[in-house]
Amino acid sequence: MALKSTNADYYYLESREATYKGKPMFFAAVRAGKNYVSYHLMPVYGCPELLKDASPGLMKRMQGKACFNFTAVDKPLFAELGRLTRAGYNKFKTLKYL
Repeated sequence: MALKSTNADYYYLESREATYKGKPMFFAAVRAGKNYVSYHLMPVYGCPELLKDASPGLMKRMQGKACFNFTAVDKPLFAELGRLTRAGYNKFKTLKYL
């Protein structure tokens, strides 16, 4: 994947090759806002079944269909997000989006 940045507060990953409608596939992003940090994970939008085993704590952080907001460091939830990100990566590889 390729790391992209539009400014110091926003970084995202996308596929290196055009894999979806002639464009690179967006995978994940981190955006620092004024009051919280958002983590966007496109695989959970396209494949909501990835969330079937998500903890209530992680689901409480979810805003919309693919965004998780945090106001403080939460190591257990970050570890869960890491596992969810890996599962999303594997799913997108299977679908040939990455």
